[in-house]
Amino acid sequence: MIKKILFVLHLPPPVHGSAMVGQYIKDSKIINTSFNGNYINLSTSRRLDEIGKNPLVKIYRYLKIISKVIIKLLKYKPEIVYLAITAKGIGFYKDFPIALLTKLFGKKLVLHYHNKGVSCYQNKILDNFFYKILFKNTKVILLSERLYDDVSKYVSPADVFYCANGIPDHASPKNIKKEVNEIPKLLFLSNLIESKGVFILLDALKLLKDQGLPFFCNFVGGEGDINSEEFNSKLKNLNLQDCVSYLGKKYNVEKYEIFQSSDVFVFPTFYDYETFGLVNLEAMMFGLPVISTNEGGIPDIVIDNETGFIVRRKNSQDLADKIKFLIENPEKSKMLGEKGRLKFYESYTIEVFEKRLKNVLNKV
Repeated sequence: MIKKILFVLHLPPPVHGSAMVGQYIKDSKIINTSFNGNYINLSTSRRLDEIGKNPLVKIYRYLKIISKVIIKLLKYKPEIVYLAITAKGIGFYKDFPIALLTKLFGKKLVLHYHNKGVSCYQNKILDNFFYKILFKNTKVILLSERLYDDVSKYVSPADVFYCANGIPDHASPKNIKKEVNEIPKLLFLSNLIESKGVFILLDALKLLKDQGLPFFCNFVGGEGDINSEEFNSKLKNLNLQDCVSYLGKKYNVEKYEIFQSSDVFVFPTFYDYETFGLVNLEAMMFGLPVISTNEGGIPDIVIDNETGFIVRRKNSQDLADKIKFLIENPEKSKMLGEKGRLKFYESYTIEVFEKRLKNVLNKV
């Protein structure tokens, strides 16, 4: 008999890592033929600029989510409730009642973490109390073994499963870059959020320009806590207008064309919630070497000096040095990109992810 699973997860919009993975799960033939799945969208924001705003609208949407969960628990009667939970802060307080309802209805709870931060809040009296309730008799899915320390106070290794993310393959062999550009093209793709390393990268690019190194860097993504005016003002202050461009949001073919035309992908994140970085996988899919940071599970993806480089967080000099090395050593850059592409197909395609998640849910 096919097991019933109620999936309570984030779906786009807005577009971010957890929402994209939620969409992949909802659309998965492997998951939906293996289980009798029912889905509830956990998102209360519909756009990136709504995050932290419109409290009354969000309260209304949240109450609708709670009512849907109760109705599904009563009528659909799932055997498992899968919850893509937020680790800390307001998001956690919003998600915790859903977990509590699951337990009150006697259903098995599975928490899938696409973020981190439990260990930052575990010494707070209220949070510690809630965490003890949350994790009791609960299974946990993490993206990497590197993230276990975040929940180790509450969860034994026997109750933890590891399931690295994956993404659809949109890079046919003809789209893989064969030759480097005469002026090397760098790419940053994420929302304009300071903790994603936007200003750190701009400072690194300033160091490279002052050395007379030729390059052009495209920034792609929606506006976040940095808007386009602030970004362009920073460019002007650093005198980078002639070698840096902000292209805004790009999706599907337009986004893939930008990957295909780039030489190096740079993602110097120090974002508190960072656990994986799907954009790193996209870059590897297109055969680009990746420069990123030792944040969350990223070092599982970006193997230092094998598929790219890991640099120190918030260190523009370290970042500039690694970018310079790849610009000045195009053959090494190409080799790192090729190894990254092989690693992507081995471990991080959407099919590999779906099978991994299916196996985890079967074990649960």
